[in-house]
Amino acid sequence: MKYRAYIDIETTGLSRCHCDLTVIGIALEKGRECQIVQLLAGDLYEVNLLKALKGVDEIYSYNGSRFDLPFIEANLGIDLKRYFEHTDLMYECWRQNLKGGLKVVEQKLGIDRILKGLDGYMAVKLWYDYLNNNNEQALQTLLAYNEEDVVNLRVLRQRLGIN
Repeated sequence: MKYRAYIDIETTGLSRCHCDLTVIGIALEKGRECQIVQLLAGDLYEVNLLKALKGVDEIYSYNGSRFDLPFIEANLGIDLKRYFEHTDLMYECWRQNLKGGLKVVEQKLGIDRILKGLDGYMAVKLWYDYLNNNNEQALQTLLAYNEEDVVNLRVLRQRLGIN
């Protein structure tokens, strides 16, 4: 049985050299079981990430080849592609003529979201609201948003018919 991980990050901006990694969200799938692991800024170390991914056969992302994995490498010094097989679902979507960001593709495929209207820009604002104002609700919303991303990557893989 294949042990899969779906990974998505939250950051303070788009530049992996000038911005910070705030959350790494991981949905771990083994058979029908799915467990969510989220590493926050204070826990973002190579050892914690590798521990969370221990035993994983393949990692799935959306635009992870160009954003998530290089950002992780720049901030944590670990190239996940050296340790794990990686499938970027964005390219699989393109092959099936599904273009656009993750939320656009989800809409086209009828994959629902509880937190509608949130995006990467709002994720940055939520992080800073938590950081600067100790707003615990902002952090919980950010984590819920990140969790929806990784859970929906799993649904997306299934909808695309990828084994």
